[in-house]
Parts: sequence; structure tokens; C-alpha cells
Amino acid sequence: MVRYISNKFFYMLVSLLILITATFFLMKAIPGDPFMSEKKVPPEVQARLYQQYGLDQPIWNQYLKYMGNIAQGDLGISMKQLNQDVSGLIGKTFSASLKLGSIAIVVSVVIGVLLGMLAALYHRKLIDNVAMVIAVLGIAVPSFLVAALLQYIFAYKFHMFRVMGFTGPLDYVLPVAALSFKPIAFIARLTRSSMLEVLHADYIKTAKAKGLNWATIMFRHVIRNGIMPVVTYVGPMTADIVTGSVVIEQIFGIGGIGKQFVQAIGVRDYTLIMGITIFYGVLLMLARFTTDILYVFIDPRIKLSGRKEG
Repeated sequence: MVRYISNKFFYMLVSLLILITATFFLMKAIPGDPFMSEKKVPPEVQARLYQQYGLDQPIWNQYLKYMGNIAQGDLGISMKQLNQDVSGLIGKTFSASLKLGSIAIVVSVVIGVLLGMLAALYHRKLIDNVAMVIAVLGIAVPSFLVAALLQYIFAYKFHMFRVMGFTGPLDYVLPVAALSFKPIAFIARLTRSSMLEVLHADYIKTAKAKGLNWATIMFRHVIRNGIMPVVTYVGPMTADIVTGSVVIEQIFGIGGIGKQFVQAIGVRDYTLIMGITIFYGVLLMLARFTTDILYVFIDPRIKLSGRKEG
């Protein structure tokens, strides 16, 4: 088990290194710099700014220096927000994003699994048809369009919620619904197809023949095996919700890390863009790492080498 976890952790570090390197050089390849503006900066002032942030050095020197700072946990200083530490900016804005994302993940899993279970249990009936229509719409319609529709219907037309802002518990409803709509659809489809396969498996027929009651069969065999694809999807779902929150936070006026990220891109704040990218990368890789570990614990048939027992 220790070797399995160590290997996964090593590959996670390699992936993070590739992410940082690719982002650094791609960002440097974009024309312009953080100090370009409509008002022309005097050459001597621009030269001092370049020197202060190390932009006058060869790109490989900049990269090695940045990697050295990262190894020490230093994400640098924002180039556009005066005397603002990147780690501090992330810490200030991430709390709102964390609440929003965490609630959306829980809602997605709970509603998606329940919807998929009902669709499987009532296969080819009204509930199944309704669930699959919702699933198709969730996959086809982008989250920003869902957000706009929710704003128009529930905030503008019926005045049930505020159009923008994030101050009270009710303000979570619309952004969480917009963020979780697509993951709910994926989870519902995965759960339905997996549970249909499990319900028709030979060991379920054997359990029925032995006289086990339906509740025992459902909780001991059907649900446990039926949700395995959902566990696998948790990592990509987290990525979908985290990246989707960038747009959703803009639409609903939430002062989260996504809004900070969009603003940083607009003004070419190199250090803040890199810091948030690394932060996002670590979150997503940890989610995937946790999923891989949980997958082994949930299904004992899976060997640590990644193969199932025959």
C-alpha cells in the first residue's frame, strides 16, 4: 500500500512540474507584458520595473529562479496589485470559491446518484425517461447558459433570489445549481448504466435465490458496485466544477478566486496567473490522488497494481 501511494504521489509531482513549466513558457510566449498600458511608460521607469521583477533576465534564468522560489513555497508578489503577496491574495479569495465548490460537489453526487438509481430501478418508465432527458440537457447545455437562464427566471422574473452578490445562504442556490447541473447529468448516466448492469448480474440472481431481502441486496451488492464509476468520476468532476466556477463567479458577482484569475489574465499579472494556476493544479491533482486511493478501499477486488482479481 505504501509503495502504491508513493508511486501515485511521485507521478502527481511530475504532473505538477510539467504544468508549471508549460504554463510559464506559454505565458512568456504571449505578446506584451504586465506593464503595457494605454498610457506610455517612460523607458527609464519601465527598465526599473523590469529589473525589479526580473523580466530583464534571460527566460531560462527567470524560470530557474521561479522554480527555486516555488520549492520554498514562495509564489511571489503581484505585478499589478501593489505590495500584495500572491499567497495572501489566494487565501483571501479562495474561501468563497471553496464553499461554492464544496456544496456543488456534494449536491452533484447526492442528486446524481439518486437520479441514476431511480432511473435504473424504474427502467423504461416515466422516471427513467425524465432522468435521461435531464441528463442529456445537462451534458449539452454549457454552465454559463444555465447560469444566465437561472438568473433570468428565478431572479429577474420571479424575484426569488438576487441577480448578483454573495452575502447570505440563499445566494448559494443559483450558482450551485448552475455549477452542479452538468456533473449531475454525468453521474446520473453513469449510475444508471452501472446499476442496470449490476441488477442483471449473476451474483444478484444468486442472492435472490438464497432468500436475501431486497434491502440487503440493494445496500450490500447493488449500490456498492453501482457507484464505482461515480468514484472514478469524482476527480474529473472536481476539475469541471473548479474550472467552471471561474465563469460562474463572474456571472454571479462572487468575489472568489475565479474572479481574481480572470482579472489577472486581463492585465497580464504573470505572478498571480502562475500562482493561481499552480493552486488549481494542486487541488485537482489531490482530488485525483484521493480518488485513486478511495477506489482501492471501496472495491477490495482491485489490486494495488491496478488490476482486478479474476
